Amino acid sequence: MKDILANAFKAGLRRGEVQIGLWLSSTSAYMAEIAATSSYDWLLIDGEHAPNTVQDLYHQLQAIAAYDSQPVIRPVEGQRALIKQVLDIGARTLLIPMVDTAQQARDVVAATRYPPDGARGVGAGVARAARWGRVDAYMKRANDELCLLIQVESKAALDNLDEILAVEGIDGVFIGPADLSASLGYPDNAGHPAVQRIIEDSIRRIRQAGKAAGFLAVDVDMARKSIEWGANFVAVGVDTMLYTEALDRRLAQFRPKAADEPAAKGGY
Repeated sequence: MKDILANAFKAGLRRGEVQIGLWLSSTSAYMAEIAATSSYDWLLIDGEHAPNTVQDLYHQLQAIAAYDSQPVIRPVEGQRALIKQVLDIGARTLLIPMVDTAQQARDVVAATRYPPDGARGVGAGVARAARWGRVDAYMKRANDELCLLIQVESKAALDNLDEILAVEGIDGVFIGPADLSASLGYPDNAGHPAVQRIIEDSIRRIRQAGKAAGFLAVDVDMARKSIEWGANFVAVGVDTMLYTEALDRRLAQFRPKAADEPAAKGGY
């Protein structure tokens, strides 16, 4: 059996490599497997804004497992019991949304670690994470191979950023541009110059603190800009948005859009 605990995504970040990712919002294991054949470094399985159940997350982990792309799961929130479930189904990298304080960050770290380092419930021996007891010494290695990413996406989180970055056990901080811009008073306008300055400054602060910095940009130029600023795990698209764009492009080749027909809009 291959080493299922080795976390290639975390190892790549430690080597200083930029990890290019794709957001999966389709809730479909079939679509997840198709995405995995494209060889993105990481695939974010979204449990916050996509209607994924724990079983849906599980099936997408299974679909991706045979490929090189590394799965990252974003649960709907950082609640301890939910984190336990997501880890037990085999997630090795988590992205926890809406972390506003250092105490929240410490609570998340504790939820992901086995005692004595944390408070994760012991039960993976009967779950996929340890291949139902077939992985020797699972608990001894699980803490080390876990990659924990948190989202900073509010004014409160920005105010507490230095304290959050000082929390041991956080591997990376992801800037959520849509929520952040709304919290700063610029809803639907993450491209506003004031928001852009804050995003750039935040990414630089994250990297200076020795953490990985993450970002999602569906605009290619914005994705490249975030990498120039120092972001080293960057999602460059969302599967559902790419799908709708491809559908519209194909239809337009045969039936041009009427001038008064509104264009589809999307954002994250």
